[in-house]
Amino acid sequence: MAKKAKTKTASQAAAFVPVTDMLVAGGGYVGLCTALAVKLAAPHLAVTVVDLASEAAISNDTRASAIAAAACRMLDQLGIWQELAPLAQPINEMIVTDSRLNDVVRPVFLTFADDRSEGTNQAGEAFAYMLANRDLVGALRRRCKAVGVELASGLKVSGFESRDGLMQAVLSNGETIAVRLLVAADGARSELRALAGIRTVHWPYDQMGIVVTVEHERDHQGRAEEHFLPSGPFAILPLKGKRSSLVWTERAADAKRLLEVDDFSFLLELEQRFGHKLGEISVAGTRRAYPLGLILARDYVRDRFALAGDAAHGIHPIAGQGLNLGFKDAAALAETVVEADRLGLDIGSLAVLERYQQWRRFDAVRMGIVTDVLSRLFSNDNRLVRAARDFGLGMVERLPGLKRQFIDQAAGRDRTAPRLLQGEAI
Repeated sequence: MAKKAKTKTASQAAAFVPVTDMLVAGGGYVGLCTALAVKLAAPHLAVTVVDLASEAAISNDTRASAIAAAACRMLDQLGIWQELAPLAQPINEMIVTDSRLNDVVRPVFLTFADDRSEGTNQAGEAFAYMLANRDLVGALRRRCKAVGVELASGLKVSGFESRDGLMQAVLSNGETIAVRLLVAADGARSELRALAGIRTVHWPYDQMGIVVTVEHERDHQGRAEEHFLPSGPFAILPLKGKRSSLVWTERAADAKRLLEVDDFSFLLELEQRFGHKLGEISVAGTRRAYPLGLILARDYVRDRFALAGDAAHGIHPIAGQGLNLGFKDAAALAETVVEADRLGLDIGSLAVLERYQQWRRFDAVRMGIVTDVLSRLFSNDNRLVRAARDFGLGMVERLPGLKRQFIDQAAGRDRTAPRLLQGEAI
């Protein structure tokens, strides 16, 4: 299944082991973006992606994600944003409230309305877009196939070991592939991270994130809302049409109860938090929940091995930055690999991969700490804590320079970011 590399040692040739330059384990947006970016910038490299999910599972994914403006620039460089833009809903405005569940009035403490003509913004660029996961992954898969990335569904890397100067990766179908670089983009519960002996810092929150899509009577006008409630944030994110995606944080015991109640009871609970500003609402699709926690890999790389995306870091969704940290990983790892290849260096050597680790680890740890502090601060009904956080939100609202920094952070605008995230080719 893997392509033959241009050069092989005598022992490899004798064993007839297929060789690929880069094998990516995990066919989500991080793995696909990494593979596609490397293949576009260095078409002579053989790149393979294996993913346990089937084509049907990908097409049936009903989730949606908020994609920062910088990630959209990257997707444009990868040649798929023009296809995705008509399917994406711009987030034109965001409001932040802080209240208790039974409060009649929810005072607005902070608003973000991105001025698309100021600061580091590019003309016509919203600070974020909502996009269905299946549309994003589907477009990435089609583009990968078009440029020669080999895709294999229904497979995973079940083991690996270093041998003869390469990584010998064993697939779940028994096939062995010799690779110069193995990229683990296999999610927060990464099996490959464990097999590589990479330890993590991990602590769970006593919270779960309920994800559900709702339809509503009135148009949302591209406005996102985040309500800070005692149990955690309740985020309303606009989708195309009169629909919104909800990320509803609840204490674990309450979340499990909400998953088990009948549809009518669930809708009553939902309406109490959603409100009636958009008219009558109804649940569209399946309600799902997942446990929330902080997980940070102590190391991102080993010789011929690199972590990316949720395999390297998992953070609280309170700031909506988990997805965009993954895009940063993909862009940084691709740039590191391509530049090493252009210099004639070994793309899988530890010396090369440590540049990627230095580039990304601090940023992920910083964001993990920020989201952890925010979660503890805003999932709290202490009167003094509430007064302090509301004062802080009000100060941000009244300081345009600080407010602009928050908007730029949400949009991923950073002049030190990898080239793809700045809209530049590698």
